[in-house]
Amino acid sequence: MTGLNHHGRYGYAPITDRPDYDWPGGRRLAVYLGMNLECFSFGDGLGAELAPGGPQPDVLNYAWRDYGNRVGAPRMMELFDRLGVPATVLVNSHLYEEAPGLVEAWRARGDEIAGHGRTNAERQGTLPEADEARLIAEATQTLTRHEGAPPKGWLGPWISQSALTPDLLAEAGYDYLLDWCHDDQPTWMKTRSGRILSVPYPQELNDIPQIVGRKREGADFADMIVDAFDVMLEESARRPLVMGIALHGYLMGHPHRLKHLERALRHILAAGDDRVWFTTAGAINRHFRTLGID
Repeated sequence: MTGLNHHGRYGYAPITDRPDYDWPGGRRLAVYLGMNLECFSFGDGLGAELAPGGPQPDVLNYAWRDYGNRVGAPRMMELFDRLGVPATVLVNSHLYEEAPGLVEAWRARGDEIAGHGRTNAERQGTLPEADEARLIAEATQTLTRHEGAPPKGWLGPWISQSALTPDLLAEAGYDYLLDWCHDDQPTWMKTRSGRILSVPYPQELNDIPQIVGRKREGADFADMIVDAFDVMLEESARRPLVMGIALHGYLMGHPHRLKHLERALRHILAAGDDRVWFTTAGAINRHFRTLGID
């Protein structure tokens, strides 16, 4: 006995001692973009900050975040169109009302639409079970109504989970979640009704921790993407890997950062498609489920 609490969702298995497999077409490195589309409450609630906020209403930081939906996300969509790359779009359900047409434009590209709560002005992990289940249900119902099918993947606002979140997501019909950054391969997680797949979602290759948290700029972030890709591509000859890149319109959608994101993505594309699968988190989930790996 270690005396430590344990989540009980998965056991320890070093990545060097697991079954080998391929991604579709014999490819070894799966790369996906997690494009966050988020909305916030004016005058209260949570939100990333460009600078320390003053008394509410905090116009500086609210307007900076709102730039992402009005300018940054459309600008990034144009970049992805030029490069011909897909995205997993992580959607706050209130966005259909707050930014009409924005989610629809990403849908029209053929991108995957995944759940991301109701709004990023709140956390789900602090809620009682009934309230958290209601949050998941409300967001899921809104996405299902607009998209014509229920989302299969979920990322909690602020990567917030309670001790019951995987159980609630599985019971709400979700196949996979993105909140855990503990691995470079998909991991099965136990729930009280069966299991749910954890698809790797990055907190290192994520523009919020790097640019907001560590005060790095776009060139540094792009260099991190390039460096991680080079190392993971070489390593993928020995084992299959997942490389996610987490993005927000109010960060990487600014002109002085977008040029560096384009540089990093062109570096990935230049490697060719014989080893690299540029895909979505949902496609990773679907393929992994066909492999029969426990």
